[in-house]
Amino acid sequence: MVREDLRNIAIIAHVDHGKTTLVDQMLKQGGTFRENQVVEERVMDSGDLERERGITILAKNTSIHYNGVKINIVDTPGHADFSGEVERVLKMVSGVLILVDAAEGPMPQTRFVTQKALEMGHKLIIVVNKIDRPDARVKEVVDEVLELLMDLNASDDQLESPFVFCSGRDGTSSLDEDDAGSDLKPLFDMILKHFPPLELDETGPLQLLVSSIDYNEYVGRIGIGRIERGVIEQGKEVAVCNYNHPEVNAKGKIVNLYEIEGLDRVPCEKAMAGDIVCFSGLEKINIGDTVCTPDVVQPVPFVKISEPTVEMIFSVNDSPFAGKEGKWVTTRHLRDRLYRELLRDVSLRVEDTDSTDAFRVSGRGEMHLSILIETMRREGYEFQVSSPKVLFKEIDGERYEPVERLIVDVPETMTGAVFEKMGTRKGELVHMSAMGSRMRLEFLVPERGLFGYKSEFLTDTKGEGVMSSVFFEYQPYKGEIQRRLTGSLVAFEDGEAVTYGLFNAQGRGTLFITPGTPVYEGMVIGVSPKEGDINVNVCKTKHLTNTRSSSSDEALRLIPPKKLSLEEALEFLGDDELLEVTPKGIRIRKRILDGELRAKARAKAKTGE
Repeated sequence: MVREDLRNIAIIAHVDHGKTTLVDQMLKQGGTFRENQVVEERVMDSGDLERERGITILAKNTSIHYNGVKINIVDTPGHADFSGEVERVLKMVSGVLILVDAAEGPMPQTRFVTQKALEMGHKLIIVVNKIDRPDARVKEVVDEVLELLMDLNASDDQLESPFVFCSGRDGTSSLDEDDAGSDLKPLFDMILKHFPPLELDETGPLQLLVSSIDYNEYVGRIGIGRIERGVIEQGKEVAVCNYNHPEVNAKGKIVNLYEIEGLDRVPCEKAMAGDIVCFSGLEKINIGDTVCTPDVVQPVPFVKISEPTVEMIFSVNDSPFAGKEGKWVTTRHLRDRLYRELLRDVSLRVEDTDSTDAFRVSGRGEMHLSILIETMRREGYEFQVSSPKVLFKEIDGERYEPVERLIVDVPETMTGAVFEKMGTRKGELVHMSAMGSRMRLEFLVPERGLFGYKSEFLTDTKGEGVMSSVFFEYQPYKGEIQRRLTGSLVAFEDGEAVTYGLFNAQGRGTLFITPGTPVYEGMVIGVSPKEGDINVNVCKTKHLTNTRSSSSDEALRLIPPKKLSLEEALEFLGDDELLEVTPKGIRIRKRILDGELRAKARAKAKTGE
């Protein structure tokens, strides 16, 4: 059977190249919303964190109707740390729109996701977006995309992929780079023309590959995937198997069945091959499982997701403030929440450690793990995490480490600072090109060399630089990289920070706290510009005499403290420090809180060396 009435497509691109904004306009012009309906921007970014940060974290499904054809669209994340989402949803589609910014051109994540699409043999349409930017360089970007396709060994058919020129914000598209167009019809027409109708077996036994998992308190786990073969019906018995474990691991009944229409899930009684559906009733369903007819159990091959490269230790909070601010604080709560995250995030790994209170969590990068930490914090969990560590590999008796491809766009006058920092972080320049008054530098740099670099980079480039990176490959160990050249200001005693104590401490470095902040011994309250930690007493008050009054404290001027975001705090963490995470905030602390014990441990470590 040939399904002329259906196309399944994914939109993939680097972060901030405008995927979600373009999907907004496709939904509007595809008739999903009423003409007078008020719709918020980036409607597909439904999570609070997604809306706040302006990034897509989870791949989402939607659909539009155009000329009698239903187009299922998957909006995917652009950030490299969530590329596991992209890898698995590409199994659901038969065509891919590769979105490229008309000024920035192909970036690291563009290369990564394009490579995955080419490996799967998908047909491509190249969408050059933001052609209305004043610094757009459309002709050069077209050449860069063709170079990228050749570099990735695209087939002749893929090299002939058509180009569409769009402004996602204005909702216009055109096949001519010099014409802005007036609507998205040229894009819709190209989708119908270039992506062929699906040839499917509607009469064969059911086969459905689960590419995504959702959860609902009322119906439990909801599987999302494309029907590869046959028909799925509500109320019918099915079997569940997995390509890596072909035996039947569960049987059950499809209780609820939904089709995706626009932004809604619409109940339906049955769906046929090619449709992307959501279903509930199978409690133990997982990403990568195949739902089959009980008589014919044939699992669908599932793409191998790339391995994690960074790990952190999540443990139960044991600071003096433990249990005061969180709702979920015990080992059982922490363990259940982390293992529940595995159900929908295929690129995450969670392992038990020797300690019953700690768990090793591995992910694609700092951003990947920090989003998990922030999500758990907002849900009411209280815990502590260690500094991020890269995952090394042993190959032929030699130590290998993950290396990232880093692309940096900076003003020409600021390249010196970038070269200097990359030199100390074992970065290797592989390409350099001019883009008007700016320079594009491409480095291969060990992933651990990028820890803590982002804030330094923004300072070095006065906020004008743009950097992005994506995993490249494992390479032989590059040698020692000094992680931090600064020390910590550490609270000397328990109590409450006062103006007088902070005024005396601010001469030693930059503070993180304000007067009235509760502190405990071993808590990090600032950063020292020199190596080595300094103990400071921020609870110290001025002694009163018969000639002074405490009101003279008001004359003390405090420098505004530096407020660390979660990512900045993770970048700052030293090997002997932990980050205490609670629903009310974050605190950095020393692993050993007692100052004397900490000094002894440091002395012991030096003699051990």
